Amino acid sequence: MKFFIYVALFSTWILGSQATAQVADVYPSKPVKIIVPVSAGGSTDRLARLLAEKLSVAWKQPVIVENVTGAGGSIGATQAAKSKPDGYTLLLHSDAVILNLALLSKPTYSLTDLTGVVKVAANPQILVVRPSLGVSTLKEYADLIKSKPGIISVGLPTNGGIGHISHEMLSRALNLNVNYIPYPGGGPAALAVMGDHVDATMITTAAVTEFIKAKKLIPIAVTTSYRSSALPDVPTIAEAGIPGFNVESWQGILAPAGTSKDIVKKINRDTLLVLDNPDFKKQIEAMGYGVSLGSAEQFNASLNDELKRYTQVIKEAKISLK
Repeated sequence: MKFFIYVALFSTWILGSQATAQVADVYPSKPVKIIVPVSAGGSTDRLARLLAEKLSVAWKQPVIVENVTGAGGSIGATQAAKSKPDGYTLLLHSDAVILNLALLSKPTYSLTDLTGVVKVAANPQILVVRPSLGVSTLKEYADLIKSKPGIISVGLPTNGGIGHISHEMLSRALNLNVNYIPYPGGGPAALAVMGDHVDATMITTAAVTEFIKAKKLIPIAVTTSYRSSALPDVPTIAEAGIPGFNVESWQGILAPAGTSKDIVKKINRDTLLVLDNPDFKKQIEAMGYGVSLGSAEQFNASLNDELKRYTQVIKEAKISLK
């Protein structure tokens, strides 16, 4: 009797697996929605629309971008997390999807509510200073701060954002004491440094590359384990003296937890084909991004690692969104 039960269960499992694979084979059979948790017109929104255009062609189905803003991206993330896990509602978010979980006292979603599908683009943060500060290396920067504890000012593109976390990790590694000053975005923070209102900022490379090339800002180092293709002469923080230092700003596609692994793999595969196209790469790089290629498994591993690392930094540094 047990034998027949096992056979029946095995047959059910086989049929279920085949059905799931068949669903993935025909996916998508209707329009796909990509939730973008920021306003239209920004870099993340432009990236999403460019990708949606290419996927629409590949899938022969409309791929619609819907901007769902508010609460630093949490409202859009929550809406996506609570959507039906069938692959027809996706989320294109940034590293803020992780930071919000660590910063908010009562987040409205959790990482287990979502599954990473594919990291689309990545970008180092870069430490830049005003030219009149008189430093050009990480050692000089650290020595100056140590000689004036609590005096050197660092403009933050966003309080609790990836630039803030990156500099706090740097400060903790080198035992630095700086004066953080939040600004409402990367543009105002960069302008504050160039106007000598603050001494430095940690910001996405895409936001300041042109100012660095115009010598309006002095680059010190980038936060990733690799150098920026836009600024290949700028060392990494790891090269400049802190081995293993690696913080990456990114944009990626996530789906509601429970989405079929076969559908996740298909979206990942088809997106990677778009990203690997030379013309698409040029468009992404012109926006200041670097194309990121990898599996869903790799993306999910990085999400879990970042949540652990950033939560520890935020908790120990007592960073809040107040």
